[in-house]
Amino acid sequence: MQFEKSWNKKWYSDLYFSSFNAELGVLRGSHIGNLTDLEEALERDVPFFTEDNFSYSISSPYQKVNHHLLKFHTKYSISEKQWFDVTYAGQYNLRKEFDVRRSGRSDIPALSLKQVSNFVEVKYQNYLPRNWEFKSGVQMNRVDNANLPETGILPLIPDYISYEYGVFGLVSKSVEKTTIEFGGRYDFENRNVAAISISVPREIIRYEIEYHNLSAMGGVTHEFGKGWKATYNIGYAARNPEVNELYSNGLHQGVSGIEEGDPNLDKEISVKNTLSIKGNMKNKLFFEGLFYYQKIDNYIFLNPQDEIRLTIRGAFPVFKYEQTDARLIGFDIAATYMATERFNITGKYSYLNGYDLTNSLPLVYMPSNNLYAALNYQIPKFKKFQNLEVQINNRFVFEQKNLLPSQDFVAPPNSYYLVGLKVSAEKQLNKLRLNMFVRAENLLNETYRDYLNRQRYFADDLGFNLIVGVNISF
Repeated sequence: MQFEKSWNKKWYSDLYFSSFNAELGVLRGSHIGNLTDLEEALERDVPFFTEDNFSYSISSPYQKVNHHLLKFHTKYSISEKQWFDVTYAGQYNLRKEFDVRRSGRSDIPALSLKQVSNFVEVKYQNYLPRNWEFKSGVQMNRVDNANLPETGILPLIPDYISYEYGVFGLVSKSVEKTTIEFGGRYDFENRNVAAISISVPREIIRYEIEYHNLSAMGGVTHEFGKGWKATYNIGYAARNPEVNELYSNGLHQGVSGIEEGDPNLDKEISVKNTLSIKGNMKNKLFFEGLFYYQKIDNYIFLNPQDEIRLTIRGAFPVFKYEQTDARLIGFDIAATYMATERFNITGKYSYLNGYDLTNSLPLVYMPSNNLYAALNYQIPKFKKFQNLEVQINNRFVFEQKNLLPSQDFVAPPNSYYLVGLKVSAEKQLNKLRLNMFVRAENLLNETYRDYLNRQRYFADDLGFNLIVGVNISF
């Protein structure tokens, strides 16, 4: 829900609120009671506890989530060349996980997590003499994460409060067909953590960590020919290890695996180079290509271990957060052909190769290369509807072959092909403007497993899925 108001020609504000509330079932066949059955579950085509009769009922294990977001934004123009932009966002998240527990305790959550965050951003932009443009801003974010004391189980991640502050600036200049830009950013984070020890007797271990990071970027864009331009960017950035990467200790129920953090992880340092090319031929064929090379020191990743662990909650595969020096190479290519004013064809291809430089191994959990194509037909007016659009899309995902058998519990799944259909239209109803759509995913109900979905160890991915949506503007 969003409200917008223009106070005058210089001042504009909007207020946005959203609430997401859901109960999400967790695959029962991924929560196994002993080591022998878990080894079998990793090889089964049909998961354990699968029933022939379909039902909408949800029982343990499942998750219950509530996400509430309130966002206020306002923009004030001092003149045509300079303005201020202020944003505040407050978010309240509540997440509960319910496991299969003995003695009638399945109604007691195994994880109960509350997180409250407050974010403030102030930006300023000014067009300076001699075609210079200046942008700057400051940001503040406070996150309070607390485990509610009702589970009787050690929490997956600890309680913590973090304060993040950032300041950034960007200058750019255009000279004829060339634009150059340079930017820099400084970030400071103070994080206070209260973790519970792994060893017995249990005790509270407190961490207070401060991070200071500098980032910088530079780029140049040049227009050549008619309707073509190329952009090169190079950026240096640092990323702090997240709380879950440092202190996770226990069962991550949603992905049915035990995750262990490492409190000694260092920050990631990366240098990324990108080259993009955009253009069109006679306004009929539009092309866009993005090529990138990124070197990351102390790259943090979740590494499957050669271990299956038996706990009082069942038997689960073990994953640990580790670090290595890594290299990423990839590209995304897209083209659109306007056959007529109403009919167009779009094609995309994405390629990514990740490599562990320290251990001379492929990187795990890299997205598979994929092809995408869509046919779009538009009708400006159809009876009482406007902007009617029909789309048929196709996606082919290749098998992830850049991986050694010893790096995962099971081999990556086979390649797969999905077909989708989307129909959208608009309609004016008195003072209301309706934007409606119907989207069908996996139209042919193909059986497949996606490499990045960790439930693929135990079950197939989603079959035919129908989504209906309505947006109302008033």
